[in-house]
Amino acid sequence: MKKSIQELIKQRILILDGAMGTMIQQYNLKEEDFRGKRFQSIPGQMKGNNDLLNITRPDVIKDIHRKYLEAGADIIETNTFNATSISLSDYHVEDLVKEINLEATKIARSIANEYTLLTPNKPRFVVGSVGPTNKTTSMSPDVNNPAYRSVTYDDVASAYLEQIEALLEGGVDAILIETIFDTLNAKAAIYAAEEAMNKTGRNVPLMLSITVSDTGGRTLSGQTLDAFLASVQHADIFSIGLNCSFGASQLKPFLKQLASRAPYYISAYPNAGLPNSLGGYDQTPQEMAVQVKEYIDEGLINIIGGCCGTTDAYIAEYSAIIAGAQPHSPAAKPGVLWLSGLELLEVKPEMNFVNIGERCNVAGSRKFLRLIQEKKYDEALSIARKQVEDGALIIDVNMDDGLLDAQEEMTTFLNLIASEPEIARVPIMIDSSKWEVIVAGLKCIQGKSIVNSISLKEGEEKFLQYARAVKQYGAAVVVMAFDEKGQADTFERKVEVCERAYHLLVDKVGFNPCDIIFDPNVLAIATGMEEHNNYAVDFINAVGWIKKNLPGASISGGISNLSFSFRGNNYIREAMHAVFLYHAIREGLDMGIVNPATSVLYTDIPSDILEKLEDVVLNRRPDAAERLIELAEGLKNTSTDKTQEKRQDTWRTGTLQERLQYALVKGVSDYLDDDLKEALTIYNKAVDIIEGPLMAGMNYVGELFGAGKMFLPQVVKTARTMKKAVSFLQPIIEAEKHDGISSAGKVLLATVKGDVHDIGKNIVSVVMACNGYEIIDLGVMVPAETIVQQAIENKVDIIGLSGLITPSLEEMVNVAIELEKAGLNIPLLIGGATTSQLHTALKIAPVYGGPVIHLKDASQNAGVAGKLLNPELQKDFVRELDNTYKTLRENRNEIKQEVVSLEEAQKNKLNLF
Repeated sequence: MKKSIQELIKQRILILDGAMGTMIQQYNLKEEDFRGKRFQSIPGQMKGNNDLLNITRPDVIKDIHRKYLEAGADIIETNTFNATSISLSDYHVEDLVKEINLEATKIARSIANEYTLLTPNKPRFVVGSVGPTNKTTSMSPDVNNPAYRSVTYDDVASAYLEQIEALLEGGVDAILIETIFDTLNAKAAIYAAEEAMNKTGRNVPLMLSITVSDTGGRTLSGQTLDAFLASVQHADIFSIGLNCSFGASQLKPFLKQLASRAPYYISAYPNAGLPNSLGGYDQTPQEMAVQVKEYIDEGLINIIGGCCGTTDAYIAEYSAIIAGAQPHSPAAKPGVLWLSGLELLEVKPEMNFVNIGERCNVAGSRKFLRLIQEKKYDEALSIARKQVEDGALIIDVNMDDGLLDAQEEMTTFLNLIASEPEIARVPIMIDSSKWEVIVAGLKCIQGKSIVNSISLKEGEEKFLQYARAVKQYGAAVVVMAFDEKGQADTFERKVEVCERAYHLLVDKVGFNPCDIIFDPNVLAIATGMEEHNNYAVDFINAVGWIKKNLPGASISGGISNLSFSFRGNNYIREAMHAVFLYHAIREGLDMGIVNPATSVLYTDIPSDILEKLEDVVLNRRPDAAERLIELAEGLKNTSTDKTQEKRQDTWRTGTLQERLQYALVKGVSDYLDDDLKEALTIYNKAVDIIEGPLMAGMNYVGELFGAGKMFLPQVVKTARTMKKAVSFLQPIIEAEKHDGISSAGKVLLATVKGDVHDIGKNIVSVVMACNGYEIIDLGVMVPAETIVQQAIENKVDIIGLSGLITPSLEEMVNVAIELEKAGLNIPLLIGGATTSQLHTALKIAPVYGGPVIHLKDASQNAGVAGKLLNPELQKDFVRELDNTYKTLRENRNEIKQEVVSLEEAQKNKLNLF
């Protein structure tokens, strides 16, 4: 019995065919070959319409398939790359979509079956080629109108549906959506493929192949590969890979990145090297085979083929190099929520809290509403941009207003956001009470967005209908704690509704639990009504229950609802939010819709005010609301009146160190220049200010963040203030340098791939430069291959890696592995907010032969570098470091063993009963 492609791919690497266009060129076909007798009267040139050859020259297409099968291909693609109505309309033959696809499948199917009969132990498969079309749904073709689209999601999905239905009817073994340059196009194709499979009753594997457009590894529409993976995570994907773009060597770093993250089988079909000045390809089949062999040796692939410039001669090289090779094992599925704009947002517990920007909401911001009503979109976009700059990791967009066409405005604004990379890099929350507006928004976004929201208030049938649609469009969903009885206000009701919704989504819809975000209703407290007093406690307790009992689900909330009773008193409202968030986050609250520019920190609140706020939030005494109302009257408009000025004056009377620390922690730069000028009269050198009070302030920020008393948006504000301070001191530091001092050593610094944060790295650069080191700063988002290459070319003495976000930890391990492969032994310095000595000892040091040192702040770098580059000091320093790491690893193992022993003891105890 013929084995399926799903069975064979687990056993060995499969060979895909090479380029169709390159092979067609070898036949030197004329215009009349493309037209045949049937298409003589169609206007315009027909030469180049390769898909039409399925009708006019099927002998040529069949011969090409035969050559690839003779070369050893297991899989051949139908000649249908441009066989959609959108692409075929260029040749005025868009009415032939079904015929062309059926004929193409018939040709490929017949020759594949012929070869399978000849060698039944090597079955041949036909995959339906679905190209990207020549249009894009994510970008405007009109530079003067960035909101304009030449095609819509519906146009593209409809065209794909027509093509894929025909391919399935013709009998393809799989659908290959390839050369993806725009993820929104790909999402439309996936949607169409699922619809076509439902209509035809044929479910076949779905294969995706991306093309990256630059050396940064992004698609033409701007997405990183990680962001793309999040965008298509909803689909039942068989394989994912890369094609076209570059030659095998240049494609390898991106393939490696994809293989390390994608929970699917991996395909690759690169070009035959890079094109020459005439557009041809000079790389020989043998040269390409050497480069492809690296994919195989490193276990990166399951399917290998060729793209532009490749012929059957290239494919013929593969059988020998895949013989006996171990196929790639797919990565594990992520166990956390993945979202994306142009970049991936991985919502992990260690992020502490994800801030959802609230200001692009016409219901919540009068200014934003006015700008949308007046069509002042540039100003409206500036509000979104400011929220991202202030630290919002997701942007909530709501256009629900009685005087607006919400559907049109949602489409326009999201299309405009797509043209703004600074905004588009973060995920979007599509917020509307109107289902048609939500759908319109989903059809505009190439990333993985969040739908806000659905609920059970209209009953299970509607709930399931909406949930299935959200899943098919590829979004996560906020589920409000509402049901047919109304809003869940008590702990018991919140738990009841959320548990019911969870099981409906997971068991009936097949929703990924990680894509479920519950909003258990943040309700107003201290309203004067006794039944409202426990609302905050009920919410916090519900958060803890959901985390323990509904695995995978995240929790969000509209935080401003809590303080509705204190409208007009911004200080009390922000302080109340800070208290509520502190306690809710400790129970597991993952995200919330809040103003990212909020200025009140939990640690800022005076003890007397904090006591009254916590009495209210935690419902600790019956008169808590009255006491807070009395306090609020005394502090009314604190954030803008003389009381606030008095509070500001108080911190301005502190010592210089206290003032600088306050400025950093609060992100206040109004007095920074004056305080730094004063510091220059006290400290011997400008760099001492950075290493002293400024670094102390940054370390305090780190402590607050780690304790859950400060959130990422506030840390971002801190970083900006630090950057301003360094910029102020930089010219002075440069002037203090002495001419003629020889370099203490050459240091390469880089923020690793996937990370754009560079404040810490820049501080390190300044500090080390002041200590006589020559700095080579590679910037942010630096691939491992570039770090290795630059380290070798510049003959550096030390490499410093920086990163703020959690994925940076994995990338640092990858960099260490690549340095080891290159045979380097250069000391490696590790720094950044998420890094730790324990992670360095457990994960990075073991994979690299050179010294690996974790540094908790910039002030340590110069001293450590001095020891590493001094032959007399290095030996003892490295020995002591190795002993420290060894102890950390042993202690870690002992802890693990104790945990296992405890679990066993608990099991044994249970078994006794």
